[in-house]
Amino acid sequence: MKTTSHSRAVLLVSACLWAPLAAQAAPPTKAEYAAAKTTISADYKAAKAACDSLKANAKDICMEEAKAKENNARAELEFSVSGKPADGIKVQTVKADGIYEVAKERCDDLNGNAKDVCNKEAKAAHVAALAAAKASKATAEARADSKEEVNEAKYKAAAEKCDAMSGDAKDACIKAAKAAHGQR
Repeated sequence: MKTTSHSRAVLLVSACLWAPLAAQAAPPTKAEYAAAKTTISADYKAAKAACDSLKANAKDICMEEAKAKENNARAELEFSVSGKPADGIKVQTVKADGIYEVAKERCDDLNGNAKDVCNKEAKAAHVAALAAAKASKATAEARADSKEEVNEAKYKAAAEKCDAMSGDAKDACIKAAKAAHGQR
């Protein structure tokens, strides 16, 4: 199976989301905090300037990546200050949102059903990442709801792939997607 850019984004979700909840160092001093905020802003401006040489959707992708990196850094900085589990969850959510926005921009390079599939897969990965963030603080009941949301999003992505087919092949594809993702 080919690995596409949006598939790589999906893989990044699991690799990136749990890192902030790992070892928590001592919170930064006020001076370190201010310096970190300045560095984050400077890094964003530099990344944004690097995007200026690009054209069309490549520029849009670059800008989304720059925004995502800035938002991630700001969320991680806030978590390093507070150390609160809620801020750790926010880091996971911000990272998931950034990955999703970049993935959506990458989908803009595609057309027709391939674009629809790309967008549905990006949405499914985003829903899964948000569900993972919710599940880390949720009760067993909330985890069950999250699983249903993930299965529904994954089913929609799989069903979108079936739209490129017709007749018996499409019916079999839909049936397999329903079975694989617990749909009726």
